Amino acid sequence: MEIFLGLMIPFIGTTAGAACVFFMKDQLNEKVQKALLGFASGVMVAASVWSLLIPAMDMSADMGKLAFIPAVAGFLLGIGFLLLMDKTIPHLHLGAETNEGPKCTLKKTTMLVLAVTIHNIPEGLSTGAVFAGLLTGNSSVTLMGAFALAIGIGIQNFPEGAIISMPLRSEGESRLKAFLSGTLSGIVEPIAGGLMLFMASHVTPILPYMLAFAAGAMIYVVVEELIPEASEGDHSNLGTIGFAIGFVIMMILDVALG
Repeated sequence: MEIFLGLMIPFIGTTAGAACVFFMKDQLNEKVQKALLGFASGVMVAASVWSLLIPAMDMSADMGKLAFIPAVAGFLLGIGFLLLMDKTIPHLHLGAETNEGPKCTLKKTTMLVLAVTIHNIPEGLSTGAVFAGLLTGNSSVTLMGAFALAIGIGIQNFPEGAIISMPLRSEGESRLKAFLSGTLSGIVEPIAGGLMLFMASHVTPILPYMLAFAAGAMIYVVVEELIPEASEGDHSNLGTIGFAIGFVIMMILDVALG
């Protein structure tokens, strides 16, 4: 039950954020959106380091000075996986006029949802990998540490849910449809988490690689999507401030609860 709840927390955060479409009339203010994108970036970077890469290296301590190998290999595989998805799945980022990936005739709203869905996959993978470490009894992962990661991702998913549902509403979708689309973009998180949990718990030696894989995938999203979106347009330090706050909150959660 605890593991199921842990996998669902990020999805609950996305759903709660998407529900903002019922209470807000217009899109999020651009400055607020930049700050929230920076916040999400900070949470994901801190989670990648404290909750994923450091435990991956701790699990490989018996390799001595080569303990970095699983972390490096998994990290690069995670980057490559998201790069492949970026190239093969048509999607559209907020504010962009043309889609990334293959040319297609999908609706703009559909491609906006796909962009967020791709973004949510690494978050699901990271939660699943950490709970897999807990399930296998690995001393590098604690129950509170695993929940710290899930809660941190859930917190940053709240503004992300709003950031996707509000533009869908402005594109002419009904409030209900915008909410459901935002919610569905997050359902991939418990699914990806469950798959990662199944793989890593059944093949224990690959767990350090899976933790680092999730970290690489999350860092890819931060560098390729979130930071550029937080920095576009008029120069502003709001994204940087949001990043700092998100990083500190995730670091506190991981250390205090871990």
